[in-house]
Amino acid sequence: MTKFIRRLQRIGSSILVSLPKEWVDQHNLDKNMEVELETGQNTISITADKESRPSKEVTISYPLPKEENIVADITGAYLLGYDVIIVQGKSTIPVEDREKIRNSMRRLVGMEIVEEDASTINVQFLLDATTINPQKILKRMHTIVLAMFSDVMTALSTYDKSNLQTLANRDDEVNRQYFLLVRLIRSTMIDNRLVDMFNLEKIDVLDYRIAANLLESAGDTIVELANSIYLSTLSKTDLKKIHDIVKDFGKMQEKSIDAFIKNDRSIAIEAISLHKENQKKMSLLRSSLDSKNQLPIDFLDLIHMFERVERSWADVADLVKPIYSKQ
Repeated sequence: MTKFIRRLQRIGSSILVSLPKEWVDQHNLDKNMEVELETGQNTISITADKESRPSKEVTISYPLPKEENIVADITGAYLLGYDVIIVQGKSTIPVEDREKIRNSMRRLVGMEIVEEDASTINVQFLLDATTINPQKILKRMHTIVLAMFSDVMTALSTYDKSNLQTLANRDDEVNRQYFLLVRLIRSTMIDNRLVDMFNLEKIDVLDYRIAANLLESAGDTIVELANSIYLSTLSKTDLKKIHDIVKDFGKMQEKSIDAFIKNDRSIAIEAISLHKENQKKMSLLRSSLDSKNQLPIDFLDLIHMFERVERSWADVADLVKPIYSKQ
């Protein structure tokens, strides 16, 4: 990217700035031609030909190459920020693939089939990106994941496993929100309006992607935990023992997300301190277990999965930037 310095000039009541001759010549601009201006908080961008921007519409030719998958292709187009996805068949699209496409819409927030015939399916994103907020999406993910974790803890303390099999369906909603956030983040990286609207720096936008990925991974691990507990033959005593060890993990998640969204380093430090305390507990537990010759492998597996969840939440707190004093 070439940078130019220009001095502002006043003509009448207007403030003018000249465009670099090299740039004008490169885009074949002349008097009376239009350019598009896009302003940010401290920036302004000039586009010579807005029609040359990448299209928000993509066509997927059907049938696909053997190694491709129609659901994966649609999901990929969604994540890349396409607003219109057209599946165009050379002949009739089979019922089986139509159902796959229809089912995939349930995973992609805002996507709807708006037009369909024997050989064409037109899918559109019907939400306005400017009405979606990355903070709200991350909070939504956090709320669902924390409730899932709470249900796992209840199963450990009461030995009531009846609710554990519902967690996979709730994790599907976490994944839906994650896909939506990834789409929004990619759109934000190429649209300065959204960066300014959300009051975020571009580095903050990338951190949101990382935080969302950590929450999505935690959700997956909690589902794995729920399935393991449901099938476990551990005694009530062992499950209660695990509960007493990990019962404070949820507090750390709340502080981690709160610190990240508020960009509050003091709350992040509290979360990191809780993480260190949890690590000490796990270290003491391992020391006590080393002296036992016979220990159910299920017990160790559950402890390991809880540690993975807790580590994900600690990593979110680590994303909160330290405050450096200016010299």
